[in-house]
Amino acid sequence: MHRNENEWWLSSLLDSALFSEPSGGLNASVQFVAALLFTGMYVYFDVLLGSPSSHLLFLATAAGLSGLAESLPKERRRTAGVLRIAGISVALALIVLVWVAPEFVIGP
Repeated sequence: MHRNENEWWLSSLLDSALFSEPSGGLNASVQFVAALLFTGMYVYFDVLLGSPSSHLLFLATAAGLSGLAESLPKERRRTAGVLRIAGISVALALIVLVWVAPEFVIGP
Protein backbone atom coordinates (compact mmCIF):
# COMPACT_ATOMS: atom_id res chain seq x y z
CA MET A 1 0.00 0.00 0.00
CA HIS A 2 1.32 3.40 -0.91
CA ARG A 3 1.24 6.44 1.31
CA ASN A 4 -1.56 8.02 -0.74
CA GLU A 5 -3.75 4.95 -0.22
CA ASN A 6 -3.18 5.15 3.55
CA GLU A 7 -4.04 8.82 3.61
CA TRP A 8 -7.20 8.18 1.58
CA TRP A 9 -8.29 5.42 3.96
CA LEU A 10 -7.75 7.60 7.04
CA SER A 11 -9.44 10.57 5.40
CA SER A 12 -12.41 8.41 4.42
CA LEU A 13 -12.68 6.99 7.94
CA LEU A 14 -12.58 10.43 9.57
CA ASP A 15 -15.05 11.81 7.06
CA SER A 16 -17.54 9.00 7.66
CA ALA A 17 -17.13 9.00 11.45
CA LEU A 18 -16.76 12.64 12.39
CA PHE A 19 -18.23 14.60 9.51
CA SER A 20 -21.30 12.50 8.78
CA GLU A 21 -24.78 14.01 8.71
CA PRO A 22 -26.14 14.87 12.14
CA SER A 23 -28.50 12.11 13.22
CA GLY A 24 -30.88 14.38 15.12
CA GLY A 25 -33.89 13.14 17.04
CA LEU A 26 -33.21 10.44 19.59
CA ASN A 27 -29.40 10.68 19.61
CA ALA A 28 -29.47 14.41 20.26
CA SER A 29 -32.09 13.97 22.99
CA VAL A 30 -30.05 11.29 24.75
CA GLN A 31 -26.94 13.50 24.69
CA PHE A 32 -28.83 16.52 26.03
CA VAL A 33 -30.41 14.43 28.81
CA ALA A 34 -26.96 13.08 29.71
CA ALA A 35 -25.62 16.64 29.86
CA LEU A 36 -28.49 17.66 32.15
CA LEU A 37 -27.94 14.62 34.38
CA PHE A 38 -24.21 15.31 34.68
CA THR A 39 -24.94 18.95 35.49
CA GLY A 40 -27.51 17.94 38.09
CA MET A 41 -25.07 15.49 39.68
CA TYR A 42 -22.43 18.22 39.77
CA VAL A 43 -24.81 20.61 41.53
CA TYR A 44 -25.80 17.92 44.02
CA PHE A 45 -22.33 16.64 44.87
CA ASP A 46 -20.20 19.75 44.56
CA VAL A 47 -22.50 22.58 45.51
CA LEU A 48 -24.82 20.92 48.04
CA LEU A 49 -22.51 18.30 49.60
CA GLY A 50 -19.21 20.09 49.12
CA SER A 51 -17.61 17.00 47.58
CA PRO A 52 -15.27 17.79 44.66
CA SER A 53 -16.76 16.60 41.39
CA SER A 54 -15.31 18.79 38.66
CA HIS A 55 -15.11 15.77 36.36
CA LEU A 56 -18.89 15.96 36.00
CA LEU A 57 -18.56 19.38 34.36
CA PHE A 58 -16.21 17.90 31.76
CA LEU A 59 -18.68 15.09 31.07
CA ALA A 60 -21.62 17.51 30.88
CA THR A 61 -19.74 19.72 28.42
CA ALA A 62 -18.72 16.78 26.23
CA ALA A 63 -22.28 15.42 26.18
CA GLY A 64 -23.72 18.88 25.48
CA LEU A 65 -21.38 19.45 22.55
CA SER A 66 -22.27 16.04 21.13
CA GLY A 67 -25.97 16.72 21.56
CA LEU A 68 -25.60 20.06 19.84
CA ALA A 69 -23.73 18.41 16.96
CA GLU A 70 -26.49 15.83 16.49
CA SER A 71 -29.29 18.40 16.63
CA LEU A 72 -28.00 20.49 13.71
CA PRO A 73 -29.69 20.39 10.29
CA LYS A 74 -28.46 17.63 7.95
CA GLU A 75 -26.59 20.06 5.67
CA ARG A 76 -24.37 21.28 8.55
CA ARG A 77 -21.98 18.32 8.41
CA ARG A 78 -18.80 20.35 8.87
CA THR A 79 -20.15 22.23 11.91
CA ALA A 80 -21.36 18.96 13.41
CA GLY A 81 -17.89 17.48 12.87
CA VAL A 82 -16.21 20.40 14.59
CA LEU A 83 -18.59 20.09 17.57
CA ARG A 84 -17.94 16.33 17.75
CA ILE A 85 -14.20 16.96 17.75
CA ALA A 86 -14.64 19.57 20.50
CA GLY A 87 -16.64 17.09 22.60
CA ILE A 88 -14.00 14.40 22.15
CA SER A 89 -11.30 16.94 23.05
CA VAL A 90 -13.08 17.84 26.29
CA ALA A 91 -13.34 14.15 27.23
CA LEU A 92 -9.66 13.62 26.39
CA ALA A 93 -8.74 16.67 28.47
CA LEU A 94 -10.44 15.01 31.43
CA ILE A 95 -8.41 11.84 30.89
CA VAL A 96 -5.19 13.86 30.70
CA LEU A 97 -6.09 15.77 33.87
CA VAL A 98 -6.75 12.53 35.74
CA TRP A 99 -3.32 11.34 34.72
CA VAL A 100 -1.39 14.61 35.22
CA ALA A 101 -3.23 16.31 38.09
CA PRO A 102 -5.64 13.85 39.75
CA GLU A 103 -6.13 16.16 42.75
CA PHE A 104 -7.87 18.64 40.44
CA VAL A 105 -10.39 16.04 39.35
CA ILE A 106 -10.91 13.89 42.46
CA GLY A 107 -9.89 16.39 45.13
CA PRO A 108 -7.08 16.38 47.70
